[in-house]
Amino acid sequence: MIKKIDKNAVRKARHHRIRRHIVGTAERPRLNVYRSLNNVYAQIINDEIGCTLVSASTLEADIKGKLEGKSKKEAALMVGELIGKRAIEKGIKKVVFDRSGYLYTGRVAELAAGARKAGLDF
Repeated sequence: MIKKIDKNAVRKARHHRIRRHIVGTAERPRLNVYRSLNNVYAQIINDEIGCTLVSASTLEADIKGKLEGKSKKEAALMVGELIGKRAIEKGIKKVVFDRSGYLYTGRVAELAAGARKAGLDF
């Protein structure tokens, strides 16, 4: 019997493998990315104290109004720029990028490019 591969289970296994090595500290917090079918979420996390420092997503009013007629990649770029701007305002300049097991292409790469464009270093 042919069984269908569960892509999300493969992603989660990849994510757990990567997270063994990636840890957000006070000096370099972790920029975590999650993408659903329609939205993109990003948060900057200090794992030492288990606290989210900054977050942004396509569901926020700042971005939601500008999404009309834009592609998902363009929306991810806008989220990356927004989280980068918010991080710089909080005094965060360097982060560790956690792609959550997603391949570094498409929306994940666009979000990273937007964050770099806003001034984050990773």
